[in-house]
Amino acid sequence: MSEVTTTRERRLPISLVFGFASLSVPLGAYAVAVAVYLPAYFAKHLGVSLAVIGGAWAVVRLIDLVVDPILGVVMDRTRTRLGRYRAWMLLGGPIMMAATYALFLAPEGIGSIYLIGWLLVLYLGTSILGLGHSAWAATLAPEYNERSRVFGVLAAAGVLGAIAVLVIPIVADGIGLNEAKGVQAQGWFILGLIPLAVLLTARTPEKLLPLSPGPAFALKDYVRLLLKPDLLRLFLAQMSLTMGPGWMSALYLFFFTDARGYSAEQASILLLVYVVAGVIGAPTTAFVATRFGKHKTLMATTTAYSLALCTVMLVPKGSVAWGLPVMLWCGFMAAGFDLMIRAMLADVADEVRLEQGREQISLIYALNSLGAKIAAAFAIGVTFPLLGQLGYDATAGAVNTPEAISSLEIAFIAGPIVFVMLGGACLIGWRLDAKRHAEIRRHLDAHDAQYAEAPIVESLGGEPAIPVLAGDGKPG
Repeated sequence: MSEVTTTRERRLPISLVFGFASLSVPLGAYAVAVAVYLPAYFAKHLGVSLAVIGGAWAVVRLIDLVVDPILGVVMDRTRTRLGRYRAWMLLGGPIMMAATYALFLAPEGIGSIYLIGWLLVLYLGTSILGLGHSAWAATLAPEYNERSRVFGVLAAAGVLGAIAVLVIPIVADGIGLNEAKGVQAQGWFILGLIPLAVLLTARTPEKLLPLSPGPAFALKDYVRLLLKPDLLRLFLAQMSLTMGPGWMSALYLFFFTDARGYSAEQASILLLVYVVAGVIGAPTTAFVATRFGKHKTLMATTTAYSLALCTVMLVPKGSVAWGLPVMLWCGFMAAGFDLMIRAMLADVADEVRLEQGREQISLIYALNSLGAKIAAAFAIGVTFPLLGQLGYDATAGAVNTPEAISSLEIAFIAGPIVFVMLGGACLIGWRLDAKRHAEIRRHLDAHDAQYAEAPIVESLGGEPAIPVLAGDGKPG
């Protein structure tokens, strides 16, 4: 049964959406490189212990927890001649570039202080870019189904960045470069991509909403957000759907090379297939969501992903041919996790604005990103020390016992399945569907019509702004 809205939806020009989505390319590349390759690079080639790596990631994520809410509050109140989110994009780019250089081209002998310090800088830059990009996308596409389409394009662009990063080690191996040089090449690629993507995204026209009266930060509104059932459910879903694939990513190279008998190059090929599937999986998920609703689509993809992951151990060791369909299916389904959560957050943000009379969309995305950051911290901060305690040695050339390999296999399979299924279960009984959101939009649009037009901030190319919303505050 299809989801039908009761208002005519405004479609954004596809050229505008593609230009806006360009920032997702380096963010997608970074996500894969940092989750899959960078920790292993520190352990294998720079001699950093698993305990130090896991501890550094966990400490940084815990410190980073206070950053996003502060950024969200400030972003919601930001008004500059450059716009709101555009100004933040131009700030976050250089910060991320500095940290990328320091981490991907780190010298030998680095310790926990160096690692923690530059990881903090890296996550500050990515928080600014990721949070601002998501909130900007939500205001760019205010309608229920259009949000699915826009976030689908953003997800597909992120997959393209991930594909590029995965191809680099394969190419590096083909031309005779070692694994360490391949990781460094990934860093150079991301470093060169960031400024181009930031400038392309900054060309998107932006329309500023008038600031609502009252203090910039009201503690009672913050508490109400934390206790709002729909936001709490999305928070838990985000945690689970980050923890599951993040757990898998952290152990991926160890599992496929040491437990399943693949070479590093073959493992990279399978991972590439997993990620490439997202190019089709993301827009397909977005399309299905316009027909059946976001929450139903998300629950279906989490179930299909978990069922497919159960078959990984049935694949003959070292068989790329048999491994391809399993990785293709898992990647296809996983591509919809984050985009559905982000699109649903935008819908809840409209409901919050209707209830509270103030726009808090950046803060809402910031609070939800806490779930992703906590989960990402534990994905590495728990799995790496756990393997060490179970007797697994990640050092290059180490010979592990059968018991250690068996522990690696159990950890790789069980963790993702449990967390992904939990993430889908968080959406059982979800009520904010297309019909309910259309009612919310009618109230907001009626209220906005009472206000004078919001100031227009042109794109860097001088193009006219795209109307999104024209006001902010409690509905009259």
